[in-house]
Amino acid sequence: MRRWFSIAVAVMVLAAVPAARAGQVGLIRIDGAIGPATVTHIARAIDISGARGDQCLVIQLDTPGGLLESTKQITRLFYASKVPTVVFVSPTHASAGSAGTFITMAAEIAAMAPNTTIGAAHPVTIGGGDTEKSDDVMKKKMEQYTASFIEAIAEKRHRNVEWARSAVIESASITSEKALQLKVIDLIAEDLPDLLRRLDGRSVAGGRLQTAGAVVVDIPMTAWERFAQLFLRPEAMFVLMLMVIYGIIGELSTPGAVLPGVVGAIALVLVLYMSAILPVNVAGIALMLLATALFIIDIYAPTHGVLTAGGIVSFFLGALMLFDRAEPGFRLPLSLIVGATTVTALFFIFIVGAGLRAQGLPVRAGRETMFGKVVPTLSPIDAGSGLVFIEGELWRAVSDVPVEKDQPVEVVSIEGLTLKVKPRS
Repeated sequence: MRRWFSIAVAVMVLAAVPAARAGQVGLIRIDGAIGPATVTHIARAIDISGARGDQCLVIQLDTPGGLLESTKQITRLFYASKVPTVVFVSPTHASAGSAGTFITMAAEIAAMAPNTTIGAAHPVTIGGGDTEKSDDVMKKKMEQYTASFIEAIAEKRHRNVEWARSAVIESASITSEKALQLKVIDLIAEDLPDLLRRLDGRSVAGGRLQTAGAVVVDIPMTAWERFAQLFLRPEAMFVLMLMVIYGIIGELSTPGAVLPGVVGAIALVLVLYMSAILPVNVAGIALMLLATALFIIDIYAPTHGVLTAGGIVSFFLGALMLFDRAEPGFRLPLSLIVGATTVTALFFIFIVGAGLRAQGLPVRAGRETMFGKVVPTLSPIDAGSGLVFIEGELWRAVSDVPVEKDQPVEVVSIEGLTLKVKPRS
């Protein structure tokens, strides 16, 4: 009996070993600019992954850059994390640009897929503004501070400090293959399963990773995080700018509508918030405002379409220049620019133009349409008042000059429910 019991226990132990070895790995995906929503997502994922004892947390990254402040917060989260953090720049042709360079190098293990890139960490786009046009002294201070920051990260994680500095000062950018050669990253993996195989047995602060055959559990963004992440996309800001233009001009063309003005005002506040995050080009905004002005002027002072044509060209160029085109991740798709230019031109030509011209047309309904009309009296008008029939209704009428019955009179004005008339020969 004891023999069979011992065999049963041994079988149970052997069956449990693979399950324990397989373990579990947390996974989050970051695709887009780095900002407050990214920080919240990573912080929540680290807490969840650590609480359930995951082997590691894999951050699959593809970003053109983002906010320096958010990057600093993510770096601190990595340093304090109880679960090993692995940044995996993937899929193929993904990039860890600007802020992504800091995040990749700050992870406990840095990995990249083949044919991906890392670098170009100059603080032009990290701060969300164009530092190249700012004061030279402030620009130099920002460069030196950012360079020191990435050097500290590289030293802590035992990675190539010299290259890290060149990524900031010289905007150096390299492929995954070169990054592995220069010891900027730890390994290259084809995909996530290959990454888990290569991570298996690696030493980390908490011991050795056991990721071969591990179960990967996604930790997706919450609804609020996804909504907040929209504010880091240039397409979203561009659409909001169109809402500002359409809303405010729509309110001006149809006073009292209220809704277009409210929508435009809310969109304007959101645009101002996003302009502090995304690398907006002031020249692009100026050209789009100029286009709006040209459209409106052409409506009031027709120039046979000359100003409208100029407005279309100005709007197209403004949209093309709206964001810093030095970073591919912040470029607007050409199809979106062409489509928005076409829709905006049609909006001003047909909708806004018709609304503004309608305001100048003579009144065609209401009490004011009775002014100047000539009708016969139904009763004499002398010291008191008489009656006239106009617009299908009986009206009391008064006149400074006595008027006989059936004599034609002209409506001069309306005082309450009484018409003031005068005789017509």
